[in-house]
Amino acid sequence: MHIKRLSAVAFGHFSIDILNSSIALILTVLSGKFELSISQIGLAAMIYTFAASLTQPLFGILADHWRGRWLGAISIVWMALFYALAAFAPSYPLLVVCLTIGALGSGAFHPVGMINAAAAGGLYPTTATSIFFLLGQSGLALGPITAGLILQNVDITLGMPIMALGMLPAVVMMALHFHTPISVADQRPVAAKVQQLPAKPAKQFSSPGIVVTAFILVIALRSATAQSLVTLLPKYFADLGYQPAAYGAMIGVFSLGGAIGTFFGGYLGDRMERRMLLFLSTLLSIPFCYGLLYTEGWFFFLVAALAGGLLNVPHSILIVMGQRFLPARQGMIGGAVLGFTFASGAALAWVASWFADWVGLLTVLTVLAIVPLGAALSTLFLPEARPTMTVSTTPAAPAAAN
Repeated sequence: MHIKRLSAVAFGHFSIDILNSSIALILTVLSGKFELSISQIGLAAMIYTFAASLTQPLFGILADHWRGRWLGAISIVWMALFYALAAFAPSYPLLVVCLTIGALGSGAFHPVGMINAAAAGGLYPTTATSIFFLLGQSGLALGPITAGLILQNVDITLGMPIMALGMLPAVVMMALHFHTPISVADQRPVAAKVQQLPAKPAKQFSSPGIVVTAFILVIALRSATAQSLVTLLPKYFADLGYQPAAYGAMIGVFSLGGAIGTFFGGYLGDRMERRMLLFLSTLLSIPFCYGLLYTEGWFFFLVAALAGGLLNVPHSILIVMGQRFLPARQGMIGGAVLGFTFASGAALAWVASWFADWVGLLTVLTVLAIVPLGAALSTLFLPEARPTMTVSTTPAAPAAAN
């Protein structure tokens, strides 16, 4: 395992997702200055997420061909630059434009990051990929906490550039440790070989159309709740009178639970039947998502961590399932699955924010807490598969050659 290379790409993921996860909090802080409605906050978050997610398959194609270190490092610099410039936007439209242009950096980073993380793992690509996603989810957790603490104490025109400057160590690490390509001889990955369980006519569906539709519904409905909570909870808590540092910490705990859930989801997905794992984790998330809205104090943080964790258990599993559709284009399909996950969630979060302007934010958030039930039922239309680990002797292509 190439520890330095893996550390560089994982820390890059951690850094760039700190900025990604602070957007909803920043929009909430600026809602007074620009007199933003709930739907305007949701719209800006959706546009930003679309730019960061729907471009991932395109950048994934570049990553499949180039596998270069420079795409990752430049993407972080690009995002940090426009993130800092957004602090000086004089109007809501210009703010959205700056953030959206910067979001392209996130879209470029993730596919090349996934490829290089797996390649850096050597004999343990699954473990390396889990570490890559764990650091990214940790960045998503730390982003609201950091932004809340900074923006409560300094003006946003200083706070956002400070956060952008925090990306420099990741750029330096990637420039230093992505200096040479990984040799083919170092790569003999442990590949997951799926053993199909005996068919059960009442539960198994052989139609590819049914499987793909169910797969899409699982992603979209799960992401709808997760993204909506991250986007709308800051506004909900701000309306209740919480300060940015407080509701930043509250959202951060939810995202930290997501980081832990993502890691354990990948671990358990390699060791137990995946369809049942997806079903149980998604179904069990519902009472905790509901509890987020009606608990406070230390009990809130426990509920928030469990809600985020259970909602994110399927994350790594769904990416692996998607990559099996096109194993020769893992960068593209990985980017497509990640892109659709965040884009569908952002779009449905905007729809939710529009309804919140009409019927109230609490009502909409309560309905969103029940939406994972649809995702859980959709998992029952996926094929059963129990992974067994075998060592693949097929060498992989170099991961970071220019």
